[in-house]
Amino acid sequence: MTSHPVTSATAGSDPVAARLVVTGAGGQLGRALLLLAPGARGFGRSELDITDSDAVRRVLNPGDVVLNCAAYTAVDQAETEVRAAFAVNATGPAVLAAACVETGARLITVSTDYVFPGNSQQPYEPGDPTGPATVYGRSKLAGEQAVLELAPDAHIVRTAWVYTGRGTDFVATMRRLERERDSVNVVADQIGSPTYAPDLAAGLLELAARAPLPGAAARILHATNAGQVSWFELARAVFAGVGADPTRVHPCTTADFPRPAPRPAYSVLSGAAWAAAGLTPLRDWDVALADALAAAGG
Repeated sequence: MTSHPVTSATAGSDPVAARLVVTGAGGQLGRALLLLAPGARGFGRSELDITDSDAVRRVLNPGDVVLNCAAYTAVDQAETEVRAAFAVNATGPAVLAAACVETGARLITVSTDYVFPGNSQQPYEPGDPTGPATVYGRSKLAGEQAVLELAPDAHIVRTAWVYTGRGTDFVATMRRLERERDSVNVVADQIGSPTYAPDLAAGLLELAARAPLPGAAARILHATNAGQVSWFELARAVFAGVGADPTRVHPCTTADFPRPAPRPAYSVLSGAAWAAAGLTPLRDWDVALADALAAAGG
């Protein structure tokens, strides 16, 4: 398979052509990355077990930039499948980090807003205290901590509410329900920043093309589309975006839909550190949504 060249450099050296390696290539973010970088080496779950040290080392070469999009994301299921969640979300990143250091590759791993308690009144900064309330969040935080400990040049990029508008994500589900139901009830007391997967993928590729950013503060970054909205408001925006009456979406509370894993009430991540690092801020969520709906066929 051909490789996608990414310009990378270390201090005092000339840029070199690095190969881009995408783990979790079968997920929505991994697929978006491969569409933007079609020459990248993509590995899905069946092609590479990221918890297998030997298997990971075999696919890495010096100078590679690894974008780890592999994740156990079944938030409710994780409450009972603790070992499976920690294997993918904690052990996997630890194995990747150690293998990258050993082979001379560089790691960028994707994490989540769920590492925070979700009770803030203002956007979370990368250095704010964590406090996950779910197994999923704890497993992702454990992965972050392992990467920070094992790979000095690695970057962690937290994101939230990722969608493409296709498949089974929230935007796709709202598109489907608009066709199937006269009205829908959607939670109005959870706030976050919807993130269009291709926009996040473009941001990750920009980071991959840069040398490792200096300073401890730049090791963890946040990347979401700009702005904030509730799930209810997002659902209404989807209905309006496909030409349907948004008042068919009715607000409800989190308590109306109890789930095994508690959802954070506030998931907004600050992009200040991302911008301060010289990276291009992701555009407003509503502009991205319009493009997503157009790409998905309205």
